[in-house]
Amino acid sequence: MDASELAFGNLFLLQIVFGVSGNVFLLLVYANVVSTTQQLNPRDLILAHLALANTMALLSRGIPDILSAWGLNNFLDDVGCKILLYIYRVARGLVICTTCLLSVFQAVTISPGTTQWAGVKIQFPKCILPSCLFFWVLNLLFDLTTPMGIMGPSNSTSINRVIFLKYCSSFKTSAVSTLVFAVVLSLRDVFFVGLMSTASGYMIFVLHRHHRQVRQLHRAGCSRKAMPEVRAAKRIITLVTLYVLFYGQNTITLSFLLNMKINSFLIINSNNIMSLMFSAVSPFLMILSDKRVRMFWKRDSHIPNWDPS
Repeated sequence: MDASELAFGNLFLLQIVFGVSGNVFLLLVYANVVSTTQQLNPRDLILAHLALANTMALLSRGIPDILSAWGLNNFLDDVGCKILLYIYRVARGLVICTTCLLSVFQAVTISPGTTQWAGVKIQFPKCILPSCLFFWVLNLLFDLTTPMGIMGPSNSTSINRVIFLKYCSSFKTSAVSTLVFAVVLSLRDVFFVGLMSTASGYMIFVLHRHHRQVRQLHRAGCSRKAMPEVRAAKRIITLVTLYVLFYGQNTITLSFLLNMKINSFLIINSNNIMSLMFSAVSPFLMILSDKRVRMFWKRDSHIPNWDPS
């Protein structure tokens, strides 16, 4: 094992330790809310589901990456590779769907209180739990084909791969089959990334209009604090922007790797780290911007009175 492999192994370890710790901490916060208030508000339910999906993705992909970077490349057989990569693909899909649901929910929340939006605002929170269950069914079924082309580690360095890992590989297929498979897998991602981007663009429009209204109030000598919904919308826009940036980087790198005849493990390791970066970073974005987390940390405030901003 050379120095670069050891360095990547340590980076994987740091990423998994901090990422899992952040997501588990969020889950503990929401579990504490449930134990005291007997319920979660819709936004918290979505964030708890996102933290769960992040944890699944980090563990199913991160631990094998750590072992592989430390020189253990034959610790999984065909069955192990199929199970782990299936869990990762499902978790990755859940992250995409849940982030999209979060952005759409917040877009509906800050939408104008007009007659057209009134019914949607009332009914949409009731759809959160069914939507999360639907995402599980969708991704469990959508990724059923993933294990079919996966096998244990191969000694070949020129084998075509769908998931670029050193400890698992895929059956060698033609360029056309690889392209078709990649396009089909991208359909879900493109739809949900497009939807979350549209919802975020709408929120930016609403926030811009809100900013002009607040500026007019300041000119008139009135003071007005930002509404909790507005502060939450800004956090979610940041979260979605972070996801789109990491998703775009991962897509470009995968496209580059698909056209390489010989896989570069340096690029593969770098891409594996970046593919988990959103799951590792996003919980800390929510922790640092949520007052309830600080109150949970201090343990000296009454939780039912927490400000949801």
